[in-house]
Amino acid sequence: MRKLVTPLLAFFIYLNHSIAQEKLSNKEQIPILAWYSIPANETSIARYQEMKDAGITYQLHSYPNINEMQKVLDVAAKLGIKIVVSCPELKTDPEGTARRFMNHPAVAGYHLMDEPAISLFPMLSDWAKKIQSVDKKHFCYINLYPNVVDSVRLGTADYRKYVHDCANDLPVQFLSFDYYPVLKDRLAESWFENLEVVADEAKKANKAFWAFALTTNYDDAKVTPQTLASIRLQVYADLAYGAQGIEYFTYWSATSINAASSEDQRGALISANGKRTVVYDRVKQVSEEIKNLSGVFAGSKMVWVRHTGKGMIPSGTIRLTSLPDAVKVLETNGAPALVSLLEKGENYFLIIVNKDFLNSMNLVFYGDDSVKKILKDGSIVPASIYENSMEIDPGDVAIYMIPKEKGK
Repeated sequence: MRKLVTPLLAFFIYLNHSIAQEKLSNKEQIPILAWYSIPANETSIARYQEMKDAGITYQLHSYPNINEMQKVLDVAAKLGIKIVVSCPELKTDPEGTARRFMNHPAVAGYHLMDEPAISLFPMLSDWAKKIQSVDKKHFCYINLYPNVVDSVRLGTADYRKYVHDCANDLPVQFLSFDYYPVLKDRLAESWFENLEVVADEAKKANKAFWAFALTTNYDDAKVTPQTLASIRLQVYADLAYGAQGIEYFTYWSATSINAASSEDQRGALISANGKRTVVYDRVKQVSEEIKNLSGVFAGSKMVWVRHTGKGMIPSGTIRLTSLPDAVKVLETNGAPALVSLLEKGENYFLIIVNKDFLNSMNLVFYGDDSVKKILKDGSIVPASIYENSMEIDPGDVAIYMIPKEKGK
């Protein structure tokens, strides 16, 4: 009898625990945008279903004319994918284009320009206002240069001014910038400083920001193809800084997006001949993680970001020297980590990102009984059921939830 009762009892305990398992709310979702997406001649339900299956919810691609744009919107609407409108008529007839598409269920917003110089801001402001005179519901989208660009292209020697002026002088609902930091054996030095500036200026302007993860080859200095670790690192660092949208560059492979460029941009999720690459499944996995963890990141506010590691921390960042009251120990044993505190509702979320995309990190962590651990599927469990010392995979993240009264 004992042999029969014990397994039955264990089963019911397991069943009860499973039913009672606390999970994050998934009402809000972090938008996941695919840049340089499905070409006009590939527009079909099958292609957009394939993109949706990779976890992508927003799409941006420049189309040759307004009728091709219409076809894309009609297909995307059937699958619940949102489209950022981009076609020549948006520039030549902004009001007419907005009027045509403003009530379409697939419209997310309107793409004005990628990487403008600061001298173009007045023109972009006027353009956005023309669109918004017709359609105030959908966003106008402008993507900014990273801080590694020279002053000639920026139009100013002051990168913070460049971001500040966009945040305060242009009628955009959020900021966006691109930076592709993962090199073959290291991270680009100024990436975190770029995140610091954009996050700070967005916060001061009471606006959100979106940020990129490179998902294709870019040039010989970058990881080729992008690994699960390199994609995770970019995504989780962006989210730890408070990003409210993740942008993949690119979805569809191209020998060169710009004919005048020598950049090698093959190796994205879909190859130039229309076949899936190994990156497709890696991005699909990360996108599922973003979806499950949107209860942490969507709508959260960044309180602070700190860095750990031997030697110098990245320029423009602050070293971790103090912890929330509920956390007793947080050690990375000299490994480079990003630690951020996000605020949402009645809780703080402590985000710990392994900044090394080549090596695992040993994290020593324990807190009081109020601290919960957030699992990749969105489950919320007591942190105390895990060992105090654990391995964090390359580029991966550990997330803890702390009640506000214990988060000071």
